[in-house]
Amino acid sequence: MIKALFTAATGMRAQQTRIDVIANNLANVNTTGFKKSQANFEDLLYSNMGDAGTQKPAALQIGAGSRLVSTTKVFAPGVLEETGRALDLVITGNGFFQLQDINGGTVYTRDGNFHADSNGDVVNSQGLKLVPSINVPAGATLAIAADGTISARVGDQAATQLGQLQLVNFRNPAGLDSTGGNLLRETAASGTPTTGTPGQNGYGTIVQGFLERSNVDVVNELVSLIVSQRAYETNSRAISSADQMLTTVNQILQ
Repeated sequence: MIKALFTAATGMRAQQTRIDVIANNLANVNTTGFKKSQANFEDLLYSNMGDAGTQKPAALQIGAGSRLVSTTKVFAPGVLEETGRALDLVITGNGFFQLQDINGGTVYTRDGNFHADSNGDVVNSQGLKLVPSINVPAGATLAIAADGTISARVGDQAATQLGQLQLVNFRNPAGLDSTGGNLLRETAASGTPTTGTPGQNGYGTIVQGFLERSNVDVVNELVSLIVSQRAYETNSRAISSADQMLTTVNQILQ
């Protein structure tokens, strides 16, 4: 009886964590470039009450419940929304933009909402510079090709090339560490980044004037929320049932 109490408690904790993940997905349904997460669980150790053998084709095992093992980012594409802004960019396919963080390191993002700061440098909404750096002349009209080539035209002058966008990818993007602010960091699980030109060697292409919205499907998340809630309630009933059985045993012994 006591084992059932603790086993059901692990199930309640697991479903509570899953609901936390779903709530975060729903909270970011309108976040640019956001990729939803899924909670992954595993069963706990089993108690062997009797091993299988030639005369016994199946063992007698009782499990100890479940636990959270990881939360995985799902990098399915999000819906594209047209904005018409020259520095709103979308990666259609694999890859991440590179940004220089305030400590001089490199962070990565799918959020293509860029701006030109007071010096003309292309930065994200937090002021982190795009890598490789691009400087936009005052009053210039920008044109960004699918391969990341950035051209600018000032007045009646001929267009000049400002630079070339580069994308990075990872062997295991799901292993990247989310740090908030639509930013991701390299980890041992993600592997080291590889840099490439948009549209080549498996890297996605660039689309100007669009933003990639969250890939959260509200309907699926709400269904998952209901399933988790029911699973939580079922585990709580298992605890109540075990408690009632213990109460009955105590009454018999008295």
